[in-house]
Amino acid sequence: MEASTRPERAADSGGSARKALTIGSVAKILGREFDDISISKIRYLEDQKLLSPRRTPGGYRLYSQADVERLREILRMQRDEFLPLRVIRQELASGGKRNPGSGAPASLRRAGSVDAANGSRLSLEELVDHTGVGPELIRELEEWRIVQSQQIEGQRTYDETDREIVKACGELNRFGVAGRNLRVLRTAADREAALLEAVVGPALRSSNQTRRREAIENLETLASTCSNLTHLLLIRDLRKLTGEPVE
Repeated sequence: MEASTRPERAADSGGSARKALTIGSVAKILGREFDDISISKIRYLEDQKLLSPRRTPGGYRLYSQADVERLREILRMQRDEFLPLRVIRQELASGGKRNPGSGAPASLRRAGSVDAANGSRLSLEELVDHTGVGPELIRELEEWRIVQSQQIEGQRTYDETDREIVKACGELNRFGVAGRNLRVLRTAADREAALLEAVVGPALRSSNQTRRREAIENLETLASTCSNLTHLLLIRDLRKLTGEPVE
């Protein structure tokens, strides 16, 4: 039986582990915001593949900050929008954030922009803590060029785009998709990038700053259009699998 009150610091070593929480601690923290939260409910959401906390060699669940935020988002969608788990799973898989505020945080905007910006960089330990994805999977993603770290002052670091990529890959990994299975997506992205480079490459290399800025804006638009087209093509093919008629 899992001991929910086991001290967090005994679970592992290192800074990331000191921030990890047991299932009982998570239930206590979120209980201040959600009256119906319980250890059994958290376990049920885990059984439904909505959560995937790390475990110690002894089998104890360890929840990272990313796991807690993910659980909070799930509970909010259940309570405030009455969404079924199937829809919540789709929202999480697509990276959707149901926040009525002023839009995505600056870090998310930078992560999804083709215009390089001076965002924050994360160590491997910080990336693990922010995403809830284990270092083994992150290293596998690097081997297949899905994630591309940089060496800065002798330390391997990751940018905000790497962070969001790791989150998405972590979601796929919950369903058994390994890093090597994502080579097809990496290859497709390389080909799309080559296509867009042929379209706007000359303007991007221009010494005229106005022309270069316009080229970057065009590249953002083209990237969004290609992403939408890729999604629609995928949906059309998936309809064949489900037997749904093509509209």
